Amino acid sequence: MSIACGDTRDVDEQSRYELGTDGPRVMVVGIDGSPTSLRAAAYATGMARRQGSRLVFVYVVGYSAVSGLAAGFAGPLTEAYAQVADELQHEVVDLVNARGVEASLQVRRGDPYTELSRAADDEQADAVLVGASMQAGHKLIGSLAGRLVRASRWPVTVVP
Repeated sequence: MSIACGDTRDVDEQSRYELGTDGPRVMVVGIDGSPTSLRAAAYATGMARRQGSRLVFVYVVGYSAVSGLAAGFAGPLTEAYAQVADELQHEVVDLVNARGVEASLQVRRGDPYTELSRAADDEQADAVLVGASMQAGHKLIGSLAGRLVRASRWPVTVVP
């Protein structure tokens, strides 16, 4: 018995993803230190261990957090964001060492949606994982997770 595959439409789009694999090769994980993002990181490391995936953790410092402040506050706030990045690096190292997975941490500046999307494209990610938003206003105006899902460029997992 032989099976012929004659479907040649959208070859460029199909070649981007390898059909029939055991799972994602590269997963981008958005982290910001919140409880839900740390749960997403833990979930992703377990999944990466089982699937043999590489993880790219991305911490995004938003411009809006620093742009409207007087010069006297920008320095301490930038230092606080650097401290959060250091703490996240330690969290990531502990998680990946405990599960024996390959991972890296990127710290980016800008809009979280734009930077996570850019990281996923740069790394040719097969999946994106984020924690659910804990802000009440996001139920009305939309969240980062919702924007990523609507982009329809990768499978997105939202961890509660």
